[in-house]
Amino acid sequence: MIKPVRTIEVVPKLPAELEPLREIAYNLRWAWDHDTIELFRRLDRGLWETTEHNPVRMLGTISQERLNALAANASFRAELARIAERLDDYMKQTEPAWFRAKHSQAQDLLVAYFSMEFGLTDCIPTYSGGLGMLAGDHLKSSSDQGIPLVGIGLAFQQGYFRQYLNADGWQGESYPINDFYTMPMQLERDAGGNPIIVAIPFPGREVKAQVWRVQVGRVPLYLLDTNIPANAPADRDITDQLYGGDMEMRIQQEIVLGIGGMRALRALGLSPTVIHVNEGHAAFSALERIRQLMEEHNVPFEVARWAAMAGSIFTTHTPVPAGIDQFGVELIDKYLTPYYEWLKITREEFLALGRINPNNWQEPFNMAVLALHLSAFRNGVSKLHASVSRRMWQSLWPGLPEDEVPITSISNGVHIPSWTSFDMAELYDRYLGPAWRTDQANGDLWKGVEQIPLEELWRTHERRRERLVAVARRRLQEQLRRRGALQSEIDEAGEALNPAALTIGFARRFATYKRAALLLKDPERLKRILLNPERPVQIIFAGKAHPADGPGKEIIRQIVHFARQEDVRRHVVFLEDYDANLARYLVAGADVWLNTPRRPREASGTSGMKAVANGVLHVSTLDGWWDEAYSKDVGWAIGQGEVYADEAYQDQVEAEALYDLLEKEIVPLFYERGPDDVPRRWAERMRRAIAQLVPYYNTNRMVREYTERMYLPAHEHFRRLCADEMLRARELAAWVNKVRKGWAQVWIRSVETSRDLERIGVGEQFDVHAEIFLGELAAEDVLVELYFGRLDPDRGITEPQVVQMEHAGVHDDRLHTFQSTVTCTQSGRFGYTVRVRPAHPDLPDAFLPGMIIWAV
Repeated sequence: MIKPVRTIEVVPKLPAELEPLREIAYNLRWAWDHDTIELFRRLDRGLWETTEHNPVRMLGTISQERLNALAANASFRAELARIAERLDDYMKQTEPAWFRAKHSQAQDLLVAYFSMEFGLTDCIPTYSGGLGMLAGDHLKSSSDQGIPLVGIGLAFQQGYFRQYLNADGWQGESYPINDFYTMPMQLERDAGGNPIIVAIPFPGREVKAQVWRVQVGRVPLYLLDTNIPANAPADRDITDQLYGGDMEMRIQQEIVLGIGGMRALRALGLSPTVIHVNEGHAAFSALERIRQLMEEHNVPFEVARWAAMAGSIFTTHTPVPAGIDQFGVELIDKYLTPYYEWLKITREEFLALGRINPNNWQEPFNMAVLALHLSAFRNGVSKLHASVSRRMWQSLWPGLPEDEVPITSISNGVHIPSWTSFDMAELYDRYLGPAWRTDQANGDLWKGVEQIPLEELWRTHERRRERLVAVARRRLQEQLRRRGALQSEIDEAGEALNPAALTIGFARRFATYKRAALLLKDPERLKRILLNPERPVQIIFAGKAHPADGPGKEIIRQIVHFARQEDVRRHVVFLEDYDANLARYLVAGADVWLNTPRRPREASGTSGMKAVANGVLHVSTLDGWWDEAYSKDVGWAIGQGEVYADEAYQDQVEAEALYDLLEKEIVPLFYERGPDDVPRRWAERMRRAIAQLVPYYNTNRMVREYTERMYLPAHEHFRRLCADEMLRARELAAWVNKVRKGWAQVWIRSVETSRDLERIGVGEQFDVHAEIFLGELAAEDVLVELYFGRLDPDRGITEPQVVQMEHAGVHDDRLHTFQSTVTCTQSGRFGYTVRVRPAHPDLPDAFLPGMIIWAV
């Protein structure tokens, strides 16, 4: 390869009248503004498609003659001026967004949101699936709501792979190069115009990274890129492929993301008060933040740790331990040994931060455990997932009941304007007004959906199904041409699918637990459903398996082979290279969105939320978001939330349940038509699903929850601990040290009541007195609680009430009495006990791990 002696950057030359196009193209707000997308289409509709909806590349490719013609077009100039003014008003918050209107007192809040991947739009392909799309939607809604937030990620040169299938249906992967200079992203530069470079410590060297900015409305996303001449070839490859390479490459990427990301923020002059780690990949950011606080304030590790922890949030998306990154001790020693010295802790203390059992020297270093240990706020992404996470991580808080493990839930959502089709958006504009685009969490607003005539809703949806079928046919033909198929096969693919038939969509990552082939469990029964001449059904599959996931690839091959059978080839198709663009057609054009995860393996799932926003009805096992969202009048449930020990038996039972739903409910309801050929009961269900589900399962509601339940409390707590040269953080660290030293002396001597409790009437009361020996600790150092509730058959306390007991006195300076009164409000068999735990007003976490004592 010939190397240049000098590099130059060539930018589009726009006529002065069209200069606003440049600013519009470099702000991704266009990605969720239908008018702006239509403006770019007017430039050149064919070029918009061939540049993969990339306005920057389009402006660099379009002919000068076309630009000059548009500059002379008064209609185009007027529309450009209108859109440019709207973007300017949006950026300046001419009408204050939610955050400024409701939380103006917290304008010094700044959240740094770390994620390995971000799915923002088609032309920035640095995402693999739901995690990235969720992160992208998080930024978009943060922008819309005016939340002061910046994103931190990696600029992957090849991003995630492009998928193709060979003649046997086996998945292959290709890795096109991303040319950042023709994408809507720009290098961050210093005052002298030089790219900002961040130095990241690696064994025997420093790896350098430049910083790209992607402007997502009001929110900047900063992406680190190690592919620069200052690095050795191997280091330039660190930001090459998303989720590529071995575990050594993975730890390198996560160091650049977490440690490099924190250093990039400092280089950019940004001082976030809150760090939000989206999955464990970025957990190293906590270590760098602690190091920076130690350096800035000249404080020891424990002081900086408590302050950093107070301002840290960890969102987990993984419901099984096997899905979490774990690194062998040899990799930790190789790459992070300098941090042992910089943090002034021993190697064993460092490794304990990432271990469930610090005394197990064979245990690897777990990134989720690191994030859990160093964050004060922790959440799963659905109610069921939070419950699963509490069970999975209970051992980190020994002695604490599972339902009190400090992992809460904030259910995922989707950015509604990004996923609503043009046709449905026009319908919403007509009946809801423009407020639906910004006030998506307003349930009263969405009640207006009931005013949409069923005929109009149905005809709008039919247009989307017809468009989906047209797109599917075209993509099938392109797939066949790439494989060198016969012209007769290509022609036949142009007749696949029926624009009027009931269409089932299944599109997502092909991880085995998602069970994409569940519908194929009984091929003959499925064929009877598909091939009914009076009530035809068709299925569109799409999705990628991880390059190393052989079983996932085998599922794709199984589906492709089934789809090639002569009798079903027009009813079942698999579309290659699933991406955000194809997803938008699928979630808008399918009639039924199918999801079949094996409960409780799906943390949330968001594709069904996107489908519901377009009036597509959801059918799923009761897992992830559907476990909390389902009701019989808005969709269908496969089973009743059972969990089976025998997975083969579970597959059989749930496949039968799915066939029953299709045969007895879904297909008959779809084809129940009146004289106007409108399935009224189906369309009524579409309206109910939109009105009931969209107001909650959107990212505007989600980011508001994060802000009020986590960002603002974390921000205030962090500022409080850091004020006055970290005075309160110093006092907190000293207090924790005192409690740890004295905790072994604490014990509950007795628990007594004021009366005989063998039988007691509803409405009666009794007093409980506990004598507790606190040793060197004072009464205000602890919280003594009465734990009272109904007994289960095994005499365990269920549905407990936890009541703080009052300090009633002290004897001999160390033996303290606490008391509480209990009112019996229900009949039945009840029990109680007493517990004691440390308590401090500045403690970021309600429970210090391992420090809870129960009466025996």
